[in-house]
Amino acid sequence: MDELKSEIAAVAARMVVEEGLDFGAAKRRAIKQMGLPPRTALPSNDDMEEAVIEYISIFCADTQPDELLALRRLALVWMTRMAEFRPCLGGSVWHGYATLTSDIYIQLFCDDSKSAEIALIDHKVDYVPRTVTGFHGDSVEALSIHAFCPELGEEVGVHLLIYDRDDVRGAMRPDAKGRTPRGDLAAVQRLMHDQAP
Repeated sequence: MDELKSEIAAVAARMVVEEGLDFGAAKRRAIKQMGLPPRTALPSNDDMEEAVIEYISIFCADTQPDELLALRRLALVWMTRMAEFRPCLGGSVWHGYATLTSDIYIQLFCDDSKSAEIALIDHKVDYVPRTVTGFHGDSVEALSIHAFCPELGEEVGVHLLIYDRDDVRGAMRPDAKGRTPRGDLAAVQRLMHDQAP
């Protein structure tokens, strides 16, 4: 990564950790803050992930592990509630660089796209439907919830991304680094067991 991209990644990483921005928004805001032209070449998401992990190791090493564990516990609560839809945890909470400002992203694999919504209604859970970019790059429906996290003492955004049942086959294909991009209930439980003090 060249020096300018490295500098952009460092500025953007602070925004990801401190403000909870996603990588794309953080990169765009970083180049604006740095006074760079809009067409400036941006660091890749892999470079961003490395910069975020480095930022956490320098500025948040004492608090981040407990915050991550609290977010994983909250994710597990929602995965258990939505177990019939084969939930998988993704994003920073799965990969291990989530902090207090991070949201939780859970993919659900449903026979009927409305069934998860009906389950939330049946459990009297308030949610906001929205459209987000899914793991194939296409638009998917998301049901966004504000869930109270007792360990953190505040509300956390939980986003349930709705996929067709057949999409689960490609969901576990390793990424460019050979990592599993998301984990099911058993995988999250193993992560938490490994992470527990």
